[in-house]
Amino acid sequence: MKKPTGLLLLFIVTHFLPILSAAQQGEKPNVILIITDDQGYGDFGITGNPHVQTPTLDAFAKESVRFANFYVSPVCAPTRASLMTGRYSLRTGIRDTYNGGAIMASNEVTIAEMLKQANYRTGIFGKWHLGDNYPSRPQDQGFDESVIHLAGGMGQVGDFTTYFNGDRSYFDPILWHNGKQEAYTGYCSDIFTNQAIRFIEENKSDPFFCYLSFNAPHTPLQVPQEYYDRYKDIDPSSGFENDDRPFMEMTEKDKEDARKVYAMVSNIDDNLTKLFQKLKKLRLEKNTLVIFMTDNGPQQVRYVAGMKGRKGSVYRGGVRVPFYLRYPQEIKGNQDIETTTAHIDVLPTLAEICGLEIPKNRKLDGRSLLPLIQKKANWPKRSLFFYWTRKYPVRYINMALQQGPYKLVAQTNFNASAQDFELYHILNDPYEQNNLAMEKTDMAQLLKDKMDETYEELINSENLLNPPPIVVGTQNENPIFLNRNDASGERGIWNQEEVFGKWNVVLKEGRYNIKFKFVEPIKKGGKMFLETGSLINSIKNSTDNTDSIEMTGVPLPDMECDLIPFYAIDGKRIFPFWVEMERIP
Repeated sequence: MKKPTGLLLLFIVTHFLPILSAAQQGEKPNVILIITDDQGYGDFGITGNPHVQTPTLDAFAKESVRFANFYVSPVCAPTRASLMTGRYSLRTGIRDTYNGGAIMASNEVTIAEMLKQANYRTGIFGKWHLGDNYPSRPQDQGFDESVIHLAGGMGQVGDFTTYFNGDRSYFDPILWHNGKQEAYTGYCSDIFTNQAIRFIEENKSDPFFCYLSFNAPHTPLQVPQEYYDRYKDIDPSSGFENDDRPFMEMTEKDKEDARKVYAMVSNIDDNLTKLFQKLKKLRLEKNTLVIFMTDNGPQQVRYVAGMKGRKGSVYRGGVRVPFYLRYPQEIKGNQDIETTTAHIDVLPTLAEICGLEIPKNRKLDGRSLLPLIQKKANWPKRSLFFYWTRKYPVRYINMALQQGPYKLVAQTNFNASAQDFELYHILNDPYEQNNLAMEKTDMAQLLKDKMDETYEELINSENLLNPPPIVVGTQNENPIFLNRNDASGERGIWNQEEVFGKWNVVLKEGRYNIKFKFVEPIKKGGKMFLETGSLINSIKNSTDNTDSIEMTGVPLPDMECDLIPFYAIDGKRIFPFWVEMERIP
């Protein structure tokens, strides 16, 4: 064998030794997980949208492993629970986006907790939506640093620090930095990106996990004027005249919403330009694994690559999203994978790539994507289950099960037969137009049986049967703010005044100062009640036109109960907008 020439030795030293050295030293990759909110499959240039400008994301996708058939849940909190745990959301206690159904059990093991055990520094910037109180906050679930808004979105009722800002809720917000309120200047997506970049700079010498979770382009559709001006004159319904795929007609409101969404997406694209440039400048790009995905389909009517359904729907338009993975040092980019994959696969994938053990003593529904990336054959077939209805799953309503090329969709009665379902062959009918249930009755029955089995297993999950309570009165969170997003009660509880609501809590014995805040000012002459199990306290309100009532020095025992506050006046029971409780010495 000939000895290597000088040029060949130089090539080996510069190209292979750094990688071998990193492997020998057990160097772990940095991980950046980027997710956007309500950005549908069609809201990218690379997926065929002729209007939206996403040059950075398009370029990133071309450098990445692209999973062409990647699925999530129909709405955001369930997707985020599955993403963080590798499990179907119902196993984690997550069943809805509000109504007390967006609180993840503290006994779940998150990506952040898994990586933290391997000495990663962990940070989240943006949207959490898996519980706003101890012990379900990001800092309770493995994150060293968090800069987040509350609930499901800024300007929504649960995020009471931005709710009253109306059409300016995305600008100059009060956010929650490590559990404390802090004022920020600027537009929300810029703030979250800048905070993520700061976190990366501060932790560049150690492995880090950065979860950049944009709340855009979720409603309310607010965006800096300079971005809106890029789209103010476009017709988002044009350019599809020669496209034979299904396309829903757009109203004038739909078109205006699309302009704002595309503007918000372009802002995200520009922010990712800053992020990726920072990785290059810090020389972290090669050894940083970056994932980009979205959490569900679009909320409004617009281009979605011909697919049926939108956010909230189990049809492909509601659950199929882009998923791009880039890790230059170890994984060959610019490749497409057609195999059906899902959000539940992210945690086991990161575990294998980072050389970590997956969480034990629990059922993981996902599996590592690495064999697919490495083109190995050990990827057994499996089924994927989808559902979403308010409060709890409703049997055979907005429910689906996909196995291989076949997908069974349930939009029928609880006692329906398999022929009453919808059966689609996704490979032959990607737009879900041709129902085969009457033709392929055996396949419809097979998938229905599997759907029944999965449904029964999930609705009997321990964390669903015994919902995770909010713990009140500990040093971990004192004072504590109970918000509308995490309140349960009447189906669809939101910002109503006359509505029954409650919080499931564990109280620590002590004396409390309690403040009840209302949506609108209330009249004097009524009584404020606080029910905690069999213990009820009340106080008369003698102040007219006030939007808050206070109880001071309220003695409460150790107990787990429903905490039920209401203001009784003129035969009405008015539920507070939020409740602040401080345990005092």
